[in-house]
Amino acid sequence: MAFLRSICYRAPNLVAYNSLNTRDLSLVLSRASSTASQSSSSTPPPSQSNGGISSSLVGESSVHQRSQLKGNLLIRNASTAAAAPQRDPLDVGFNDPKAAFKSKTTFELIRAYLVYLMCSSETLVENNMKLMKVAQAVLGTKLFTQLMKSTFYGHFVAGEDQVKIVPTLERLRSFGVKPILDYSVEEDISQEEAEKREVESSVSEAKQPQESEDVIPDESMKKYKVDKTYADRRYKVQSARTYFYLNEATCERNMEIFIKCLEAVSGATFGTGITAIKLTALGRPQLLLQMSEVIMRTRKYMEEMVGGTGNVLSHHKTIKDLEVYYSSLGDNKDVKDFLKNVTSDKDGILHLFPWSGIVDENSQLSDTFRVPDPKTGQMRRLISQIPPKEEEMFRNMIRRLNTIVKAAADLDVRIMIDAEQTYFQPAISRITLEMMRKYNKEKAIVFNTYQCYLRDAYREVCTDLEQAKRQNFYFGAKLVRGAYIEQERARAESMDYPDPTNPSFEATTEMYHKTLTECLRRIKILKDCGEDAKKIGIMVASHNEDTVRFAIEKMKEIGISPEDKVICFGQLLGMCDYITFPLGQAGYSAYKYIPYGPVQEVLPYLSRRAQENKGVLQKIKKEKRLLLAEISKRLIRGQLFYKPKGNYVPI
Repeated sequence: MAFLRSICYRAPNLVAYNSLNTRDLSLVLSRASSTASQSSSSTPPPSQSNGGISSSLVGESSVHQRSQLKGNLLIRNASTAAAAPQRDPLDVGFNDPKAAFKSKTTFELIRAYLVYLMCSSETLVENNMKLMKVAQAVLGTKLFTQLMKSTFYGHFVAGEDQVKIVPTLERLRSFGVKPILDYSVEEDISQEEAEKREVESSVSEAKQPQESEDVIPDESMKKYKVDKTYADRRYKVQSARTYFYLNEATCERNMEIFIKCLEAVSGATFGTGITAIKLTALGRPQLLLQMSEVIMRTRKYMEEMVGGTGNVLSHHKTIKDLEVYYSSLGDNKDVKDFLKNVTSDKDGILHLFPWSGIVDENSQLSDTFRVPDPKTGQMRRLISQIPPKEEEMFRNMIRRLNTIVKAAADLDVRIMIDAEQTYFQPAISRITLEMMRKYNKEKAIVFNTYQCYLRDAYREVCTDLEQAKRQNFYFGAKLVRGAYIEQERARAESMDYPDPTNPSFEATTEMYHKTLTECLRRIKILKDCGEDAKKIGIMVASHNEDTVRFAIEKMKEIGISPEDKVICFGQLLGMCDYITFPLGQAGYSAYKYIPYGPVQEVLPYLSRRAQENKGVLQKIKKEKRLLLAEISKRLIRGQLFYKPKGNYVPI
C-alpha cells in the first residue's frame, strides 16, 4: 500500500477516463497491493541502445514496462475518482490576468515579461543564434546554461529529460492543462550541409520517369522533385522543426526517442497525453516524394478517365464503371488483375491500389503502382522502378511508424503526425490514414494534421472524414494554420507550378473556420443519431484567440459540450497562456505543446521561438499587458512569493 500512497501523493489531481464505482475501486486497490509486491521483488532492466537498431525498446523489457504503466493508470485514476473537480467561469475575451497566470510564480511572470521584451527587439531576434553562441563562448558552458534556464530556456522548455519535466507536467495538470510532449533536440547544421543531405536523400538510384519506357510521363509533377534552391527545408520556416536524413541508423534512433516520449507522457498523464512526431524523421525523404507523386498521378488518371477533380473516393465511381471504361480492351488478364485489387464498398471506389497491403505487408511499390493504359491495355507504372535497397528503406520507415503507433496504443497515448511541405504531404496523409484504419478501431489514437493555409484543406478533410465513415474507423485531426506558407509560395513561383496556398490571412481564417464547422456539424450528426460522438476528434491548435472564440461559440451553438471530449485546444508552452489556462480551468480540454531536451541541444528550437514571437507582436503586446497587470496586483497585495496551487482536473 506504500506504493499506492506514493502514487497518490505524487499525482493528487488525476482524472479517470471512466468513472469508477465502489466495486471497481476495491478491485483497483487490490491490484495496487499486488503490483506493489511485484515491483518490490523485480525491477525491469533499463532500456539500452545497441548503437542504432534497438531491440530493447520493442522487446520484452519494453512490453513489460508498458503493461506496468498501463496497470498503474487504473491505480492512479482511483485516487481522484470521488473528487469534485474545480471549475472557473470562462472569460471568452481572454482578458483576465488572474485566470491566465495563477499557475505561475511571480518570478516566472517577471521572466516571461522580460523574455517578451527581448522578443520585441528586432536586432536581438535577428541575431539571436549568434548572440547565444557568443554568450556561451564568453561565459562558459555552466554559466551559459544557468543564464538560459533563467531566461529563454526556462520560459519555453520544460526541462532536460523525462525526469526533470515531471514537476512542470504535474503543475500544468493541477491547473487543468494536459501535455503534448516533444523531445526538441535539433541538429545545428549549416545551410550547405542541409542542402547536401537533402539532395542526396531525395534522388533515387533508379532511372527518372522520362528515361523509363513504361512510366507515364507528366511534366506537371515537377513539384515532387527536389530543387537545390529549396533543399534546406528550414528556409523561411520559423514554427516547425526540420529533420534531415543522414542514414537508417539515425532514423532508428529517432524512433527510440519518440517511444521514450510516449513512455514519459504516459507516466505523467495517464491516458490524456499526446506525442507529436514527424514522418521525415523516420525515413528517406525521396520515398515520400515518390509516393506523393504517385498519389497525384492517380488523381489525374481518374480525372482523365471519368472527368471532374479531386481524389479517387470523391468521384463515387464503382468497379462496374471501371469495367465499362476498360471494355474496349477486350478480355485483358492484366486489367482483370488490376480490378481485383481495387478497394471499394457499396458506395463506390475508395482506392485504386491496396494501401492496406502497402503498410501491413511486403508489397513491392514498383509493382503495386501500375494502371492500365486505356488505349492499349498495357500496364504502365505511375512510379519509377525502385531499387531493392530503397524498397527495403520504405519497409523500414513503415515498420518504425508501426512500432511507434503500437507503443502509443499499448500506453494509451495519442499520436499526432505533423503536417509538412506540400510535396511530402500526400504521402504523409495517406500513410497516416492507413494507420488510423489499423489502430483507431475503438478510439482515436492516431491524428493527422491539416494546414488551413492550403487551398485544398477543406476538401482534404471532408474526403478523409468520408473515408473514416465508410471504413469505420475513428478520425482524429489537428487543425493548424500552417508553418510553411512563405516557403511554399516562394518555391511554387520559382519552380513554376500553381501556388497551393490561400491568398491572404483572412482567406486562411475563413478556410480554418469552414473546416472546423464541417467537423463540428458531423459530430452533431453522430450525437443526434445516438452514435459515438468520439468517432471524430478535433484539436484546435491555434494561437489566434478569434479562432478559439469561434470554436467555443460554435460548440455552444450546435450543442457540443466540453464533457463530450471531442474538441480540444492546443498552444505552445510559453505562448498564449492567457488562452490555454482559462480554457483548462473552465473545463475545456486544453493542451500545451511541451518541448524538452538538454540546453545545448535545444538552442535551434529557442531561436525559432524567438523568431516566431517577433512575427506575432500583437499577441505579445496583449500578453505583456496582462503580465504587467498581474505582476502589479501581486506586488500591491504583497504576493511576491506567491506559490501556485491548483485543484483542477483536466477533462
